[in-house]
Amino acid sequence: MSRPRALWMTAVGLAAPAMAQVQTAEPAVRWSGGGGSGSLSWTIVVLMTLLTLLPALLLAMTPFARLLVVFHFLRQALGTQTTPNNQTLIGLALVLTFFVMQPVGEAIHKRAVLPLQRGQINANQAVLRGAEPLRKFMLKYTREKDLALFVELSKSPRPRQAGDLPMRVVMPAYMISELKAGFQIGAVLFLPFLVIDMVVASITTSVGMLQLPPVVISTPLKLLLFVMVDGWSLLIGSLMRSLS
Repeated sequence: MSRPRALWMTAVGLAAPAMAQVQTAEPAVRWSGGGGSGSLSWTIVVLMTLLTLLPALLLAMTPFARLLVVFHFLRQALGTQTTPNNQTLIGLALVLTFFVMQPVGEAIHKRAVLPLQRGQINANQAVLRGAEPLRKFMLKYTREKDLALFVELSKSPRPRQAGDLPMRVVMPAYMISELKAGFQIGAVLFLPFLVIDMVVASITTSVGMLQLPPVVISTPLKLLLFVMVDGWSLLIGSLMRSLS
């Protein structure tokens, strides 16, 4: 399977559960043009609708938010302000998100998209089938405390197992868990660089270099340390292992 097709499958698969509340219609939408009449496939209508929901789904149902939070904390810890810029960090987080979610997208494509294209199931059944791999993925990284919170807030009956929870409970609980994980990793990233800032500030103060801001000296030292330990490789490797 080619990479563009796999990425498209992943994007379509991630968007499928959002249509769980949409009532489907049996006949295809009719249109006329070009001297004849034809039918517009319901699949095309669904896909065009989902394109508008894709950014929100990307944040709500993937590790994109965690990755972006970690990269932001790393940039602040290094003290480089706008380097790498936001576009670079968002692009890196997006690529890593597709890397992580590709197996989920392939499972959704196999279980829901292909049977729908062959006419073996209808759109409602495809949505229900496509939601299962996503629900399983999100529950794997969602804390029980967060799930219990939204079960209580939604006044839903306590389920027998986590797989019985509706998406309206799983999605916000997953987002909170991902934000917490991102802040935890960011706090750990800050510690070694904070030590360097404190040491440099103490030395410059003790020798009377009050005219030179400590950040001017500490930033090159932090960058040198990050490059020497191959920081990007260590960070990305740790993040991907935590999501495997």
